[in-house]
Order: sequence, then structure tokens, then C-alpha cells
Amino acid sequence: MGAHLARQVYGKSSIRLTKVTRHTERHDLTELVMDIALEGDFSESYLAGENRRVVATDTMKNTVYALAADHELTDAEDFALVVTAHFLDRNPHVTSATVTAGQTLWQRIMSSRGPHRHSFIGSGSEQRTYTVCRTRRDVTVESGLSGVRLLKTTDSAFRGFVRDEFTTLPETDDRIFATWLDARWKCTAGAAIDWSAVYERARGAMIAVFADHKSLAVQQTLFAMGNAALEACPEIERIELDMSNEHRIAVTLEPFGRRSENEIFVTTSEPFGRISAVLQREAQ
Repeated sequence: MGAHLARQVYGKSSIRLTKVTRHTERHDLTELVMDIALEGDFSESYLAGENRRVVATDTMKNTVYALAADHELTDAEDFALVVTAHFLDRNPHVTSATVTAGQTLWQRIMSSRGPHRHSFIGSGSEQRTYTVCRTRRDVTVESGLSGVRLLKTTDSAFRGFVRDEFTTLPETDDRIFATWLDARWKCTAGAAIDWSAVYERARGAMIAVFADHKSLAVQQTLFAMGNAALEACPEIERIELDMSNEHRIAVTLEPFGRRSENEIFVTTSEPFGRISAVLQREAQ
């Protein structure tokens, strides 16, 4: 029995781009890591090594740098829209082009005179994320964030869960809630979007809810955070959140001649719980 090509996709991964825009009064910095994937009819290359339809992945990398020189790069979503259009416009045998990117977040260093004009400090693991997929029929844009580290030392409980012969976890009304937040959202098609403004409002709304919410479960807090993002951003039609539950285990200090005051914990990162949900805006 012979095989056939059911799908053909290839591209360039981990294209690293730094752009410095040198204004008179300040320098702006943008850093991206991009993956490009093209789908279409490349069967001659797969079946016979005939590469006349293959856009070299090195050319994809060079295209990113050349187009970045012509683009303001204030929003990576807009840049990804330009990159995907470039590959579809020039290659009629390509049926879709997808750009997936993560943006390293740099903040201006605060000096005695205010935000520094050309010096920055990193923001840890957090990234803005983007996926733009352009086909011959439509374009989809998914924005988001990843690696946002959050922790609260109280206002988190967990009780009333299923118990069986393998359950050892005690119920609690007061625990540390530590998590990594990833979120992805899709905006309403056809609307002119200020991508950075949506990101700031969604991020701010979710973090504010995490801080103030009296959590009875990670699931409950996750829903409240996603719902707050939808309320803050009418442009968003759906949002997916993924949150870890990283445990801090209280240390029993009595064997050491000290009282346990709910202050000393063992920090753990593995294994961890993982909670996800998709929130869809209700139809009007």
C-alpha cells in the first residue's frame, strides 16, 4: 500500500529580531522570536526533490529582516500581517502562511529624570504572544501573553473536592496561590484593532482580579480573570486561559522546637496542577 501526502507544511523557526528605532528624544526597542510556516503544494520537493516551488527557509529569515526595516513595529500583530501577505502575494501555490511570535518585554529604566531615553530592564519570563494565519479566504489573529508569574499569600482556599482511598490532600481555607498565567485571545474580525491597547487592558484586568479575588478554587479565579478581560476589552470575542497551580507546602517546625505560624514553606515547582478554560462572549 502506497503513501500519499496528506498535508505539506514547512518553514523557519526561532528567527530572532531586534529593532532599535532611534527617535531624537528617545530610542524604542522591539525584540521578537518568530516562526514562519507555509502550507501549499510542494509535492515535487517531497516526492522527487524538485525544489522549484520551495521558498528557501533562509529566504524567509531574510524577508523578516528586510520587511522589519520598512515597518514601524509598534505592534507585532500588524508586522505579522505584512509578513504573511508577502508570502501569499508572491507565491500562488502557497495556500496559507502562519507567523507565530513571542515578544520579549523591555521596560525603560527609571532615572532621577524619569524614564531613560535609551536604557531598558528585562521583565523576566513574561512575553507578549501572537499568531497570525492568512489563507486565500481569510485572516485570523490570536494575541496573548505567556509566562506571567503571579502569587498571593492568602485569600485562597480549596475544600469540598472528591475524596477517595488515594486522597491525602487536606482541605484548607488559607493557602498560598502561586501560578504561571498564559492567555490567548481572538478579537472580532473586521474591526480596526489597537493591539497594544487591548493587551494592556486585558493584562491589567486579569492581574487586578487575581490580586483581589477571594479564591475558592483556581478554576473560579481563572473564570473571573477571563471574564474581566472580556469586560475590559469589547474587541475580544473569545479568550483561553491556562494557569498552573504551584504548591507551597507548610513546614512543620515543632520537631525543631518552634511553633508553626504558617510562615515557612517548601517551594515546589513540580509536579503542579494545570487548569484551562475557554471563555466565549455571549451572542447579543
